[in-house]
Amino acid sequence: MREWNELANEFARDQSYAAALQQAEGPGIEYASSGNAEKVRASGDSLHATLVAREEYCRSMAKKLQAALGKYAATEDTQVDNVNQTGGSL
Repeated sequence: MREWNELANEFARDQSYAAALQQAEGPGIEYASSGNAEKVRASGDSLHATLVAREEYCRSMAKKLQAALGKYAATEDTQVDNVNQTGGSL
């Protein structure tokens, strides 16, 4: 679970790099410069959207893992209680 959250944190940090691309401006006033900046901004938009989706996926997986671990622990506790009630031991 910790690894999923760490990976999500990395994707969150990387979003700031994508934000820099989203704000790119051409170095000059000629058509080629502005056209290039538009492509860089579009690339930054796509990168940012992808990073947000990856972060959300990792956070979702961490929550699912946490829920599964909780269910596993509860089931194990129940089974230990059942064994102990029958006079057995683990």
